[in-house]
Amino acid sequence: MVKSILLVGVGGQGTILTSKILSAGLVELGFDVKMSEIHGMSQRGGSVSTQIRYGDKVYSPSIGAGEADAVVAFEKVEAARWLPYLKRGGTLIVNDQEVYPLPVLIEKEKYPSDVLEALKSTVENVKVVAASSIASALGNARAQNIVLLGALVNALGLKDLDWERLVREHLPPRLHDLNVKALQAGLSL
Repeated sequence: MVKSILLVGVGGQGTILTSKILSAGLVELGFDVKMSEIHGMSQRGGSVSTQIRYGDKVYSPSIGAGEADAVVAFEKVEAARWLPYLKRGGTLIVNDQEVYPLPVLIEKEKYPSDVLEALKSTVENVKVVAASSIASALGNARAQNIVLLGALVNALGLKDLDWERLVREHLPPRLHDLNVKALQAGLSL
């Protein structure tokens, strides 16, 4: 059986790093893993998505509409944008952070105020995570991606691996302590 995970966010949130750590862990757990990244205008705050499929045998990383077992959204509006990819009964993990796109910053548009309410009324299994706040309390908001990784590992029941070691392997030593704490915080949610 093949499982599909879609990670979505805005450039600079660590979506791709999280996907690489998750993929490495899935490989260590013995799964065949395929991953695809779409950067778009990520360096300018644009949308970023990563598709990961894993199982006994996976032929393609592509996830179609209604096929994702889990969607992890690093930003609220990105959750709404990618919601059509979540399968019925799938899990939606949403960081409660707001990242304002240029039209909102120049006051041409307004950021929607009811995103989380709309998601909760549409999706049966929504987990809202204050990942940015948790990471800030630990010392650096940029560790929000590792908080979300921990929440995803927990939600998918993939705790039977040394995820702390994988985080250390993918990050420079000066960031190890912070990100291990972020991972633990996410796993405990």
